Amino acid sequence: MVASCVFCRIVAGLATADVVREWDDVIAIRPLDPVTPGHILVIPHTHVADVGEDAFVSARTMACAAELAAELPAANVITSKGSAATQTVAHLHLHVVPRTAGDDLPLPWTPQQHAAG
Repeated sequence: MVASCVFCRIVAGLATADVVREWDDVIAIRPLDPVTPGHILVIPHTHVADVGEDAFVSARTMACAAELAAELPAANVITSKGSAATQTVAHLHLHVVPRTAGDDLPLPWTPQQHAAG
């Protein structure tokens, strides 16, 4: 555990979170500021900085995110590596973002994002 890491603190039970699902080694929580209804963060118990640090932890976390995404008719499953890629917490986490037609949620590679810029 990294004491200064909010996700490590959540996993250790030292910080509160709205837990959606738990596995032996991964937890899924609702973010404080969801981008869509049903937005979930999937976080490994093991502290790794990002998706590039430990392939096994990353794969396990993705498997759990895939379980959650399978329950949705449409979703983005997203992670970021590094601040230039918009990572704001240096602990691997995947966003499972439910989508609906016409929700207009802009992502960096979508036409809406380019029109907004």
